[in-house]
Amino acid sequence: MRAVEDETPEIETSPLSRRFSRDGITVEVKIYRLRGVNEDWSLEVVDHEDASTVWNETFLTDQEAYRAFYMTVEAEGIGTFLERSETQH
Repeated sequence: MRAVEDETPEIETSPLSRRFSRDGITVEVKIYRLRGVNEDWSLEVVDHEDASTVWNETFLTDQEAYRAFYMTVEAEGIGTFLERSETQH
């Protein structure tokens, strides 16, 4: 009898994931992908109340994902990520 392998995909977190602060507001930038399932990167931003903003699109590289986050902060301000529960971007 053969052992059944665990088929749960591993989450790979980008080294670009980090806390980001501006104007007295800190958010957690999460960039990740499911190794072996999807090579594209997902982007999520979590505020101090654990509300998250998740991008609908995925990104070919983790750098593109971080750039999308940073461009949003530059265009809309970091406050755009506050108090949104499961908001999609």
